[in-house]
Amino acid sequence: MHGSILEKAGLSMFFEPNRKSPALAYNPIKAIVAPRPIGWISTVSATGVANLAPYSFFNLIADAPFMVMFATSGHKDSFFNAVSSGEFVWNLVSHNLADAMNRTAGTVEAQFDEFELAGLTKAESQTVSAPRVAEALAALECRVDQFIPLKSSIENRYNSMVIATVTCAYVDDSMLKDGMFDTKNAQILARLGYQDYTMIDRVFPLQRPE
Repeated sequence: MHGSILEKAGLSMFFEPNRKSPALAYNPIKAIVAPRPIGWISTVSATGVANLAPYSFFNLIADAPFMVMFATSGHKDSFFNAVSSGEFVWNLVSHNLADAMNRTAGTVEAQFDEFELAGLTKAESQTVSAPRVAEALAALECRVDQFIPLKSSIENRYNSMVIATVTCAYVDDSMLKDGMFDTKNAQILARLGYQDYTMIDRVFPLQRPE
């Protein structure tokens, strides 16, 4: 774009994602890269306080062994707890847990337990000290392998990524159908852009070519 903030070509638009454009009410990148899994991360602090927070940058990144990642802008309590303790739990967000998940997105002091603030129940994990959300239909217990500071071209913006190996998986019995996880009936919530979310309510198979 040779320095220009915005160019139009017919009905197409080009913009620099890290600059505010007068033609856009809000940056659409997160709305374009969507839907995204919600990283509802539970941890325990060094003083024993449980923490629970959602991250919109989360995903499964490998399957031998199974590994996940979550990324954060700034160093939040869940990030500090995961790195210092070396473990965390990812909790599945279903549609019925949307309000509770949203309550854990607020900024509170580190001494407050978000499970209690959101009216959620702690369930004991099998391989890590961090509790899982008892109301969640699935959860992954994880041990941290790497903490990676991400280089940023924006001044005073600090992004970091946590990569972990899944050590134990929990699935609610009601979600097993013919030995497989029932993704549709789990009504999984996913993150879009802006203040928007979506729910998985349609699933179809597609065979990979030989």
